[in-house]
Amino acid sequence: MDTNILKIAIIDNDEALNPIYRQYFDGEENYELHGIYKSVHALLSDFGRSYPDIILCESVLNGFSGIDGLEYFHKKNPNLKVLMMSQKNDFKLIKEAFKKGASGFLLKPLTKERLFQSIEEVNQHGVALELDVAKKIISSFQTKTFDSFSRKENEIIELLTQGFTYKMIADKLCVTPSAVNFHIQNIYVKLNVNSKAEALQKLKEMELRQLNAA
Repeated sequence: MDTNILKIAIIDNDEALNPIYRQYFDGEENYELHGIYKSVHALLSDFGRSYPDIILCESVLNGFSGIDGLEYFHKKNPNLKVLMMSQKNDFKLIKEAFKKGASGFLLKPLTKERLFQSIEEVNQHGVALELDVAKKIISSFQTKTFDSFSRKENEIIELLTQGFTYKMIADKLCVTPSAVNFHIQNIYVKLNVNSKAEALQKLKEMELRQLNAA
């Protein structure tokens, strides 16, 4: 068998998708379907025979999750590439997957074109990230939200750090300048500062702590 053929293992507990996966791989010359499994354990138990090159794994499985399985896959083969997939475009789920060693994150349902494009990307470049997932990640880091502030206060903080004046914030949020001033004063109290410059510095420090903890 051609050594350039990529062996792909799929873990998905939705058995209704099995015929679709098999149809995708039917007649493909560059890819071999190593197997379709319902659980992480089922694939790990099969590792004695041969290893796949790339695993496509549902992130949320009954019992042992696909994300938890990443550690065990890499113990078997540190060079193994694992593409996580989910119907949920959830930042916390995506972040956890990449923290634990995922090589990519795909949104279901998968078309044949998207599936093989992602497989090629992770094979060639080591990572595969779809546009919608990338947008979610970027948005999560760009939007400043702090647990100690209310939703309205976070909206004002976001605009304040972008350089908006109080009047511009009032126009943007369709509220009165006095309402903005009321929220600004509450923000100052929570930050324990007395000026806009002090507030911006404190917010910058808080944002850096959040990013470092992400």
